[in-house]
Parts: sequence; C-alpha cells; structure tokens
Amino acid sequence: MKKEMLINVLQPEECRIAVLENDRLDELYVERKSVEAFAGNIYRGKIVNLEPSIQAAFVDFGVGRNGFLHISDVEPQYFRQGGYDPEEIMRESDEMAEAAAKRARETGRGNKHAYKGGRPRNKPPIQEIFRRGDEVLVQVIKEGIGTKGPTLSTYISIPGRYLVLMPSLARVGVSRKIEDEDDRKRLKRCLKNLNPPKGLGFIVRTAGAGRKEEELGRDLDYLLRLWKSIVKRLDETSQPGVLYEESDLIIRTIRDIYSDDIDSITIDEEESYEKARVFLKMVMPRVVDRLKLYEGEVPLFHAHKLEQEIVKINQRQVHLKEGGSIVIDPTEALVAIDVNSGNFRGNDSAEENAFRMNINAAKEIARQLRLRDLGGVIVNDFIDMRKESHRRKVEHTLRDAMASDRARTKILRTSPFGLIEMTRQRIRPSLKRSIYRDCPCCDGRALVKTAESMSIEVIRTLALAVKNKHIERVTVRVNDEVAAHLNNRKRRDVMEMEDLGKMTVQILGSEALYPEHLELDCRDSRGEKVEVDS
Repeated sequence: MKKEMLINVLQPEECRIAVLENDRLDELYVERKSVEAFAGNIYRGKIVNLEPSIQAAFVDFGVGRNGFLHISDVEPQYFRQGGYDPEEIMRESDEMAEAAAKRARETGRGNKHAYKGGRPRNKPPIQEIFRRGDEVLVQVIKEGIGTKGPTLSTYISIPGRYLVLMPSLARVGVSRKIEDEDDRKRLKRCLKNLNPPKGLGFIVRTAGAGRKEEELGRDLDYLLRLWKSIVKRLDETSQPGVLYEESDLIIRTIRDIYSDDIDSITIDEEESYEKARVFLKMVMPRVVDRLKLYEGEVPLFHAHKLEQEIVKINQRQVHLKEGGSIVIDPTEALVAIDVNSGNFRGNDSAEENAFRMNINAAKEIARQLRLRDLGGVIVNDFIDMRKESHRRKVEHTLRDAMASDRARTKILRTSPFGLIEMTRQRIRPSLKRSIYRDCPCCDGRALVKTAESMSIEVIRTLALAVKNKHIERVTVRVNDEVAAHLNNRKRRDVMEMEDLGKMTVQILGSEALYPEHLELDCRDSRGEKVEVDS
C-alpha cells in the first residue's frame, strides 16, 4: 500500500495537508490564518459567571470571548474554596491520581449513570467549587461553533510525538489502542526507567508502539521543558491569557498523523520545508530522508489531481464506484446520511444487491466523515436488509472503516428502522463551515421562493399600501424574473391595486437583486417617503 502526505502552503493565507492512500485522497486538513484556532491551547483563566442550573462556569481566558467549563471537566484539585494554587501542579496526590484514572466514568463517557442532579457523582456542585473571580488553569478542548464559545477543561494534556504529558494524572500509562500486551508491559517499564518527576503523569500514545527507551526519553525531556516554561509563565502573569499555544498545522499534523506506513512527506514551500526538517531531526531523526521539497512547475495538488477531489468533498451527493450514491445532509442537530442504490446492479437477488451496496457505502461514509470533519450525532439510513448476518457485517465494516479515525466515535447496532446511529467527536467546525458561509439569498436553506410565490407576496404588500390614503406613488424593486411575472401574469391584480388606492405602481426588475428581494418605495403627493407596516 502506497501512502504519502502532501503539504500545500504556497498561499500564505491557507495551509492544506492531504494524506493519500494508493493515490486516493483519504484525509484532508485545512487551516486559514484569518480564522483564529484555540483548540489545544492552555490559558490562565478567571471565573466570570456561574450557572448552577447547568452546573457550568463561564471563564474569561483572555481572547475576548468567554469559554464554557462544565463540572465534568473540573479536576479534583479544585474541590475546595479559593481557586487555583500554581504550586499544587507539581505535587503528587494519590487522591488526584485515582480521580483522574476514573475520569471516563465520572464524566459519563461509557457510563450513563454517572450523573446525578446534573453533575457527576462524588463531585460537589460547581457553586461550591468556584466563586466569581477565582483563577483556573484551562485548556481549550473544542472550538466555539456558531454562537457557542469554546469548551474548556481543567484536565490539561500536552501531546508530544510518542507521549502525552498529563499533569493531574500522577502516574504512567499506555494508550488502550496499543493492544499487544507484551509491548504494553515493555513500554510501561521503559517509562518507569526514565524516572519521570513525581506528580506528573505520562501516557504512551499509539505512535509510541514498538519505540525504544531512548526515543521515549527524548520525547519526555521535550515535554518536561515545555511544562516548566508553562509553569514559569503561570507564575509571571496575573491576568487571563495564553500560557501555551499549539504548533502550526504542519508540525501538528506531522506529530499526530505521521506513521511508519507513510512513505513520503512533500512540501511545496522552502521555509515550511526547513521548519519541518528541524522538527523531524529533533523528534524523528531516522525519517528525515522521507521529507521532500516539491519544485515542480505544476502546483502540487494539481499534479496529484486533488483539486477536483476537494471540490467533490463539499457536494451533497457522493457517487460510489460500483454504482449508487450516498447523500449527506448536515443539519443543526445532526448529520443525516442516506444510501441510494441508484444505478447499482448486481445479481438477481435484491437482498445480495442491498448487502453489497451497503458494504460499499459504509466504507465511503467513514472516508467522507474524515474528509469533511463532520461530528456530533450521525444517522446512517442504509438500504433495508432482511438477514441479520448482513446487518451485522455492515456494522462491522463501518466500525473497521472508522477505526483509523483519530476522532472518538461510538457506533450503535442497527435499529428496527434499519438506521445505524453513531457519534463522532466534534473539536472544530466542519470543513464546509470553515470554507463556506450561509447564502444571503436563501439563509442557508438551499432553496429560494419561486417567481410566482414572490409575486403573490408583492400583491399582499401592495394591499397594505392601498389602506394608506397618503400614498400616491409606489415603486417595487424585485428580481428580474419576479418583475416579468408581475408585469405579465399579475398585471390585472396590480391595476386593481392602483384603482383601489388611487395611486400609480411602477415595477422595476434587476438581475443583480437576489430572488427573494422585495423593496417598496412609497411616496406621497409631495414626494416624501411614507412607511408601510408589513
């Protein structure tokens, strides 16, 4: 299997990173300098408001927009009056370690019964933990979406290449995704041999599987230097503000996405290439030779025929290779995905055809969710199948296809209605939301009123003008198509309004006006404007 990473940064406003598998786009990351990103950053914050009804606090963390901190994201060291003491960061606490180890259950992840009265069990109410003005060390775990502010957590985690530093953990551990038991024991032994400082926790990331003690040691030293600089800044500052900022998209993606099965990393801009080279020499010196500077005349993404693929990502309908399609409709609350057989034709068995179609669709759904970075609740409407074994195989196919996804996912079994419901971690707005904005013509509905509907609306509005005896002249400005409909098919109705109101009506159309534009300019005998209540 051929796998490569392409990094396009020739345009200074935008950075794009594509991961190709057998020359097919498998992952895409886009970041623009005009859009400020906070996820992963660590801040000194101040509690500005408490909401006991939802067991949450709003935190000023120095970016001009308050963050949302839920009780489930408050670590045990805050369970007292008086806020945050920087010196406690470096202090070992058995109680803290135990609480952090049980965090998944306390926050309700994997245990729906962990909440009681709006807050996790064994945690005091948030109004007893904090007061307005208390200081708090927070990390942004989810970007603000729409009118919602960023989501914050006091469980700090700083990722390296092979390790994650978790100050509140106070122990060492290994990622659950590393399933080899012998390797898990070896990695844990290596970590203990490195003698990490007491009071700080370290977790071996999935990328750390099979790594030697020296490689883990380099990463540990790097994270310790980083943590000491954060603690130093915390002591030096007193106002809400940033203490640690995540690396740029290039370094972050190489750190988090790169794996041994990626054959090459190609960058099309020299300064970024040198920066990536320095990072690789420091963290992964044995793979520096896989980094290449692209110097071709044809733009990098065009040379690999990716631009057309990227355009397809934002289309509602995705056609499948063997026939059929999936239709993706993101809404405010969830993402609905419908599987259509279309022109798919297999053998004579309708059941087998539906099964094969669903298998193909499941693989493509997983790919599209990664490419579009869709999150939240996702409902997949597959073609109905009668056999239970077929339903189970489609579920397994979807789970296997989602296994390589870095975002946390949870997939339920097929419902009685043939739906497979799932959730996918949402950290930032989807790719579509980052690139597009709602259409001002249709307000994001993807539909506009017909010329006939708008003409009826114009007549109704003119009926309001008729009631005002001061109006003598009305100018109606609408879209060209609506004006043509009014002048041709609704001319009699317009003339009736003129007779009833003893006024003249002029209809002006323009192609520059959007389909639902309606503007009435009403004047009296002196030419002064008269307002019409609508």
